[in-house]
Amino acid sequence: MPASFDAATRGDEGPSNLPPRLAELRAEVVACAACPRLVEWSQEVAAHPRASFSGQRYWARPVFGFGDPEAAIGVVGLAPAAHGANRTGRMFTGDRSGEWLFGALWRAGLANQASSSGLGDGLELAHTWVTAVLRCAPPQNRPLPAERDACLPFLRRELALLGNLSVLVALGAFAYENLGRALAAGRLPRFAHGAETTMAGPGGNKEIAVLCSYHPSQRNTFTKLLTEKMFDSVFARARSLAGI
Repeated sequence: MPASFDAATRGDEGPSNLPPRLAELRAEVVACAACPRLVEWSQEVAAHPRASFSGQRYWARPVFGFGDPEAAIGVVGLAPAAHGANRTGRMFTGDRSGEWLFGALWRAGLANQASSSGLGDGLELAHTWVTAVLRCAPPQNRPLPAERDACLPFLRRELALLGNLSVLVALGAFAYENLGRALAAGRLPRFAHGAETTMAGPGGNKEIAVLCSYHPSQRNTFTKLLTEKMFDSVFARARSLAGI
């Protein structure tokens, strides 16, 4: 079945393109100030942008997921990047990890373009929703356990509102382990790139396939721990499991 793209899948209209309950959750997430350390860090980064982003107004708030509300495939990362989603306001947008993710989604026929620079860049996703365990950028990409636990209910509720999900792609061990926490999955098989398992969906009314991938961080991609071929195979498998 070929991918299709329309206004309903756009990621740059904010809550207006979302079903009411997802829009309500998005508003709640964006207004959250539960973790003072993360609020302070997000704003500190915004006050001292990289030279290449000088003059840009940073989002500097919690970031909600985006994509197709009817998605069969969910992609879960760690957190917004300090100068990526914390700057642009859209998950995996404006950083090197995002270049890898959206390139792979484009090659898999799940995105209409291979890049994502900022809101209004025309990016559309088909059959796919992109989110993260954390909604604020943590210093050194290392959230505290209490910060993680404060965000997990948002992830659980978000996944519950995506009623067509049948496959989740966990980008990295942190995302995998915390998907398990969010879905009360109990003891999980060991994380490994390409590993597969199942978890009960939110509410326990259906099983969701979970695929593991190394995170497309610069450390992993520069060292070739993760290659394009490896990454593409994960999304080809996700499409196959979702019946797309």
